[in-house]
Amino acid sequence: MLGKQSSASEFCLLGFPGSQELHHVLFATFFFFYLITVMGNTVIIMTVCFHKDLQSPMHFFLSHLSVLEIMTISTAVPLMLWGFLLPGMQRISLTACFAQLYLYLSLGTTEFVLMAAMAVDRYVTVCNPLRYSVIMNSCTCIWVVSVSWVFEFLFKIWPVYATFQLSFCKSNVVDHFFCDKGQLLNLSCDDTLFTEFIHFLMAVFIIIGSLIPTIVSYTYIIFTILKIPSASGQRKAFSTCASHFTCVVIGCGSCMFLYVKPKQMQAAEYNRVVSLLVLVVTPFLNPFIFTLQNEKFMEAFQDGMKRCHQLIKD
Repeated sequence: MLGKQSSASEFCLLGFPGSQELHHVLFATFFFFYLITVMGNTVIIMTVCFHKDLQSPMHFFLSHLSVLEIMTISTAVPLMLWGFLLPGMQRISLTACFAQLYLYLSLGTTEFVLMAAMAVDRYVTVCNPLRYSVIMNSCTCIWVVSVSWVFEFLFKIWPVYATFQLSFCKSNVVDHFFCDKGQLLNLSCDDTLFTEFIHFLMAVFIIIGSLIPTIVSYTYIIFTILKIPSASGQRKAFSTCASHFTCVVIGCGSCMFLYVKPKQMQAAEYNRVVSLLVLVVTPFLNPFIFTLQNEKFMEAFQDGMKRCHQLIKD
């Protein structure tokens, strides 16, 4: 039973301070970000699924990453947008708060594992191209994606459950726009040191654990690229990795600032700003980063647009 020792049956999300006029501006801004993120990632998924030239491991991973981006941003942003339109604080039940935090952490964890798999894929592409089709075959790709989804969703059950077994007797007001674990720990009257430590260890294990294969892969990639005699060959090889590397830097950098800290109860303003970067800005940028530098995808997308235009004319 969730929160069986808790005096709080629901939480009130404080959201963003400011006037109603400011809230309307923030609603329009973040709704635009949310809409573009969902549409952009949906376009990626559909283009990869329906275009035969994009049936490669890289694009297979990219389509799953797009699914994760849509699900991650949808765990918190719609509720945040609804809060902008209502006066006062947004209420959320204990069970809904548990589900939101669990989904957010699980989806984020799965995304890190998938980004690490994409780094290995880039390593095989650049450093071992003759064996690429053998190493990164369809069975390997399906196995990697399945394990990342199943394992990470199981991985986060216990720490989130342990968080909601604390007694929240100080207040039921969460100084955030979603059920952030750091702010929830602030409301507990219990000793939260062990729970904080578990969250910290798991964040280190996931973020640093996914960075290790990424760093190793890119170390080999850089040395391999430097051995290519022509400048054009070096640029072409690096272009296949640039988008993934950019997303890793943005995603891992922001999450390390937010989660890889022994003390999870950071200042509310700090949490809000970094959470917006993780939940809104990064998913918004990723579709552009991955597609605009991907010539194959852009050709497939333009071909798809031409076919749609032709169907409408007919």
